[in-house]
Parts: sequence; C-alpha cells; structure tokens
Amino acid sequence: MTQRVALHTRLKPGREAEYERVHAVIPDELDALLTEAGVRSWRIWRDGLDLFHVVEVDDYAAMRAKLAGHPVELAWQARMAELLDEDEGYSVSDGSLGLVWEKP
Repeated sequence: MTQRVALHTRLKPGREAEYERVHAVIPDELDALLTEAGVRSWRIWRDGLDLFHVVEVDDYAAMRAKLAGHPVELAWQARMAELLDEDEGYSVSDGSLGLVWEKP
C-alpha cells in the first residue's frame, strides 16, 4: 500500500525564483534514485517562503534509509541547503506533518 506523506520546508528569503528554476528540471540520476527508493510521486507547492510537499511512496522510512548517505542525494541536499532555511536532512524524526482531517 502506498503511503502519502506531507512535509514542510522553508526557503531562505530571496531564493524563491532560484528554487523554482532548480526544480524546473530534476537531474535524471535523482529521479532514478527516487523511483528506485519507491517514490511514486512528489509534489511541491509554494506559498511565499513556505514549501509544502506531498510524497506518495511505497515505504517512507525505507525511502529515507535508501536516500541517506547516497552520493546523488547528498549532492542534491547540498544544493538545497543553499536555498532552504533549514536542511531537511534525515534525522530520527520523519519530519512529516500529522494528518488532521481528510474528506473520505
């Protein structure tokens, strides 16, 4: 069963256009790695500096474990660290937003 996970990140002020430019074309090797890690879709919405992600993935914990320390992911996270207010990283917490309500 696919999991749906919501995440929140925040941009550094003035980095909005660059963030969108960088995401206009995701590197092929990152796309392949995400697919290999079980990611079925990853959508990002922006409201000012706030970024809201919805990830549909086979197993979120397994995805995080697969990505953590991978050279392609490390390079992407280094690039994102230039743009994001806080590095999302792969800490003990899964970093996801808790679901409050969903229309069935």
